[in-house]
Formats: sequence, C-alpha cells, structure tokens
Amino acid sequence: MTTEQQTVATIYQGWHTYQDMLIRALAALTAEQLNLRAAPRLRSVSEVVTHIIGARARWFHALLGEGGDEFAALGRWDRRDAPARSAAELVHGLEATWQGMHAAIARWTAEEWQQTWPGEDESEPEVITRAWVIYHLLEHDLHHGGEVSITLGAHGVRAIEL
Repeated sequence: MTTEQQTVATIYQGWHTYQDMLIRALAALTAEQLNLRAAPRLRSVSEVVTHIIGARARWFHALLGEGGDEFAALGRWDRRDAPARSAAELVHGLEATWQGMHAAIARWTAEEWQQTWPGEDESEPEVITRAWVIYHLLEHDLHHGGEVSITLGAHGVRAIEL
C-alpha cells in the first residue's frame, strides 16, 4: 500500500470512527432530547441529524447516481414535510447512508473517479468531482456533528466524546 493509499484509508477510518461516536451519542436519546435546540431559531438535534442523512443521500443518489429507491428516500428525510424520526431511525439512516456511500466508493473504477459535473451555485466549485463530494460530505458531517454536540452539551446531555 502506498503512502497516499494509507492516508486515504486513515481518513476514511477516522470518518467512520466519528460516525460511530455520533451514533453512540444519539442512540439513547429520548424524543424530548432529540428536539433540543441550541437556540430557538436553530435546528433541533433531530433536524441536524436528518440533514446529515439527507445531504449524504442526495449527493450520492441525485448527483452520483448511487443507490436505489430506499437510498433516494433518505435524501428527503430533512424536508419540511418529513416526519419526526426516533433515535433508532436516525441511527439506521446514518448507518444506511454510510454503507451505501462506502459500497460505492469501493466499487468505483479509475475512470469513474475522473468523471465530473458542473457546479450549480457559488458554494460549489465550477467542476465537481467524486473526490470533492467525498470531502464535502466529510466536512459537512464534522460541522453538523459539532452542532449536535454543542446542543446536547448546552443542555447537560452527554455529547459526542472525542
């Protein structure tokens, strides 16, 4: 294994470890705790986690063409009309998107890694690559996982333990 391959494997493992920590923090939360907010105008813990799940599924399904109907449905979990989710459902959504993403990553050919798409707004690069999507979702998970952790901690609930 090359140094570059070892680095990528370490990054993926770290991301997976972070997801496991997020899942441990969420798994035992009550409906009341899932509805906690850091401030009235901010998303609840549940809304933040469904946003993580939705973003993963949308990028992988809508842009990259990965996953079937069930995976696509996860991309709608953070929509305004979506039902509230239990802690067990949130854990399932995180696990299902993780498995779908990493099955795709492991299967992509060198040619598929080179495929590009045009960026659609100023928050995206002009040209989107699979590598950019992976990095964007990693930074997205870390950002919103921190939001979950701050919200829980502000209410005296055990947060993500790094």
